[in-house]
Amino acid sequence: MIDIVPMTEKYIDDVTEIDESCFHVPWTRSDFEKEVKENKMAIYYVAVDENGKAVGYAGMWHVVNEGHITNVAVLEEHRREGIGDMLMEALEEKALELEMIGITLEVRISNLGAQKLYTKHGYKPEGFRKRYYTDTNEDAVIMWKYFPNYENYSETL
Repeated sequence: MIDIVPMTEKYIDDVTEIDESCFHVPWTRSDFEKEVKENKMAIYYVAVDENGKAVGYAGMWHVVNEGHITNVAVLEEHRREGIGDMLMEALEEKALELEMIGITLEVRISNLGAQKLYTKHGYKPEGFRKRYYTDTNEDAVIMWKYFPNYENYSETL
């Protein structure tokens, strides 16, 4: 059984390990401490297993009236269990609660698995960032998911 809960300091070591196992250029423990303790825009959730260990996490920043997903990661041995879906749903529920107009993210052009997850949740490619990933100079796909209140917001512009 997996529970999705807000990330607290208690999970920082687990999340750091997840990040190190999933990303070429992982965030540091200090990065996650700052996100949890200092960044007022940060919203993070962890997927916790029956032993109380985080096996996945997702985060976004609430910037004005938009969400910007920072990372979504699940330990390899727990992939294809629906954890990524649960984490995405938690972020989207929070975004709707905070009346955001949508959520954006960047994803490696080669990361087809992540793109499939995001597309499944209604995200659409809207552009590219050339050489966005400095470790490989790989391009990023910019994806957006707009919420129904975006139409009301855009009409006021």
